[in-house]
Amino acid sequence: MESSIQQVARAAGTTSRTLRHYDALGLLRPSRTDAGGRRWYDDDTLVRLQQILLLRDLGLPLEQIGRVLDAQVDEVSALREHLGRLQVVQERLRRQAAAVERTITAREEGAAVSLPEMFDGFDHTEHREEVQRRWGADADRTSDAWWRAMSPAERDAWKRAAADLAAGWRAAADDGADPAGDRAQELAVRQVAWVSAIPGTPGTGAEPSRDYLLGLADMYVADPRFAANYGGEPGARFVRSALRVWAGVRPGTA
Repeated sequence: MESSIQQVARAAGTTSRTLRHYDALGLLRPSRTDAGGRRWYDDDTLVRLQQILLLRDLGLPLEQIGRVLDAQVDEVSALREHLGRLQVVQERLRRQAAAVERTITAREEGAAVSLPEMFDGFDHTEHREEVQRRWGADADRTSDAWWRAMSPAERDAWKRAAADLAAGWRAAADDGADPAGDRAQELAVRQVAWVSAIPGTPGTGAEPSRDYLLGLADMYVADPRFAANYGGEPGARFVRSALRVWAGVRPGTA
């Protein structure tokens, strides 16, 4: 079974122009092109398109998506991994939607909504167990209290700053910047300042401890949820390399 480019575009919610762009990038080749120049797609190419669209929605740039897909050895295992990430997002959105529904009902009925119910699914502490294991419960409690004391506007501003910083890292990685160069090291300084602003960060003075910072850098690479902030594992590795340079770690040393 093959589908025309128009059929695929309609089914995938994209455009023929986008599919041709993917072809030009070498990201998604049609299974064949007929004498009239029309592109056709078989099941294998449709599976690849599904993965492209999924990874794009998870925030990966097209160049990195190509590298991820080309490096796949076991297609089914990769799909299961992608499915797991989708299910995590799906569950969080389900909880958020239910929390908003409860808030609407409470406001319409003039009733109060309990604090845990109102913010179920909005929990910024999804990595709490990892934080406590690595740096202790005191650091977790301090940072958690700091976050909960913020006003909604302050939280939004913090999230925007984090998003801007992550975008800067992704752009530098996509441009092939040198982790030891000025651009990456300026980002490293911003990253350290951003981490330092969180109460409970282990360290002395105005900066996090070297071990804490390097541990965070390792987490960015090891955990796909963190890596997604930087465009996936390649971007997270770039961030880690830059932070290791900032921390004075020589290549090949711990």
